[in-house]
Amino acid sequence: MTNTDAKSPFYVHPTAIVDEPSNIGEGTKIWHWVHVMPNAKIGAKCALGQNVYVGSRANLGNNVRVQNNVSIYDDVLLEDDVFCGPSMVFTNVINPRSFVERKDEYLKTIVKKGASIGANATIVCGNTIGEYAFIGAGTVVTKDVPAYALMVGVPAKQIGWVSHAGHRLIFNESGIAKCEESGFSYQLESGEVRVLN
Repeated sequence: MTNTDAKSPFYVHPTAIVDEPSNIGEGTKIWHWVHVMPNAKIGAKCALGQNVYVGSRANLGNNVRVQNNVSIYDDVLLEDDVFCGPSMVFTNVINPRSFVERKDEYLKTIVKKGASIGANATIVCGNTIGEYAFIGAGTVVTKDVPAYALMVGVPAKQIGWVSHAGHRLIFNESGIAKCEESGFSYQLESGEVRVLN
């Protein structure tokens, strides 16, 4: 399917393949050499960069940004406002073998609202990345990630917290931090961050 009609609610580049039936939201842009499998769900105002693959049971929320060379396999859920950096990787099976069929063993991976995944990071299947978490470039995530956590390394280790706007949060003695860009204040208590305003 190609959809280059200016009146269409979404755009598909002529080199892309969108298999029917499709479920694509208004304002979404699907660029060069993308392949969207039948029944995949893609929300409104998303952008899929060059050479992206979206599986039939993948589910993308609204305003999701997927950079070049990313495969979003079956049972991956990206909530609203998620960012996937260039060439980052989602896996789908814990113990793959070329000679063993394990398509019924895919593990669900969830990336919560507003989270960002850096270039060349790997997200091992079966894990959840919390809201507004930030996964650094090249990081390998092997377990669940808390909301607002800043994760780097192989395997991923938490080195701090970030705001909605993606800035590192520095908490005072009372466990309060403020993001200068967004103006939001945050509370750190019992290893969890929450927005105060």
